[in-house]
Formats: sequence, structure tokens, C-alpha cells
Amino acid sequence: MLADFNFRVILEYLPLFLTGLRSTFLISIVSIGLAIATGIIACACRISGIRLIKYPAIAYIEIVRSTPLLVQIYFLYFGLPTLGIRVPEIQTGILALMLNSGAYIAEIIRAGINSVEPGQIEAGVSSGLNYIQRMRFIILPQALGVTVPPLLGQAIVLVKDSALLSLISVAELTRAGQTLTSERFMPSEAFFTVAFFYMCIYFCLKALADWSQRKLIFREAY
Repeated sequence: MLADFNFRVILEYLPLFLTGLRSTFLISIVSIGLAIATGIIACACRISGIRLIKYPAIAYIEIVRSTPLLVQIYFLYFGLPTLGIRVPEIQTGILALMLNSGAYIAEIIRAGINSVEPGQIEAGVSSGLNYIQRMRFIILPQALGVTVPPLLGQAIVLVKDSALLSLISVAELTRAGQTLTSERFMPSEAFFTVAFFYMCIYFCLKALADWSQRKLIFREAY
């Protein structure tokens, strides 16, 4: 197999792959940041006692988690123009990744919030802190500390899911592999290179997750 493997064509298309890698990285960073913000807001709405915001948050989380990401991407890509909303492909992809990961992050944070001892929340109430202040100063700092490893795991999933954006013509890493395949008909070389770059991203994020987990264990032991 390696005897027929053309490394020269990979070097020829390397600038295209590096451009796709940069696009994947930027899309992932922006989507992760927006997804964390969305997850925090959705989680706060879900655990609140206000029905007007609680039930829409529950509906959003359950609908997103029960449908495939590809369906959500196509729904936004083809559905928004029918409503008169014209959004470029890359913004549509970021929106889809944000909404999808935001729902999972909301549940991760909710699990972290449930791990906070009720006595600390009661202490905040007795100190005169309102709901937003309790979330900001007592609950969220502890919940985010507990949920860092699963949040990084979700970030890894988001990076891999960004490959689906190639189906709506976003010029990211997988799209570079599709371009090489269509121009040279060398799928082995194309997607071997794509897989290699995704593995590099994965191991970098995994190393970050392992490092953060060691820091958290050290902090707890201290």
C-alpha cells in the first residue's frame, strides 16, 4: 500500500490543507466559546424557577440532543433563507455547532451545579445574595471547575463534528481532502492527510484535558 502512496501530491496540496486546518481551528475556537456561553445561559434558564424561561430551555436542550447534527446543519442552511435570513456558510456552520454543543454543555454544567453542596447555596441565601449573585460567586465557579474535563471532551467532539461543515461547502480541513480527491482522484492520500491533522488536534486537546485534570486533582489534594 505504501509503495503506491503518493506523498508528493500531499506536499503539493499541503498549503490547501494548512488553510483548511487554520479554518477548522478558527471555526472550532469561535464555536466552543459561543457554545460555552450558550450552555451557561441555557443551564441557568433550565434550573430556574421561572416557567417562562425554564420550559423553552428544556425544549431547546431536548430537541437538539435528540436530533442529528447533520439534520440541524441542513435545517439552518436551507431553512434560514426561506425565512428571508441570508447567512454565509461559515456563519451557518458556527451557529449549528454552537447550538448543538451548547445543549450538551448545558447538561454538563447542570451536573456540575448539582454537585455543589446545598449548604453553600443556603449560606449564600442567608447572606442576602440574589439568584444571579449566587450563580456568579458560589455555584458557577465550582461547577466549571468540576466540569473542565468533560467540557474539554465536548470540545474534542465539536472539532471532529466540524468536518460535517464540508457538506455545505465550508472551506475547512475535510473540504481540502474532498478537493484533492475531486482533482486528482486520490482519496487515500487525501483523507489520510485529513485524518492525520485531526489526530494532531485531538492529541493536543487531550493533552490539555489531562493537564487540567491533574491541576484539579492537585488543587483538591492541596
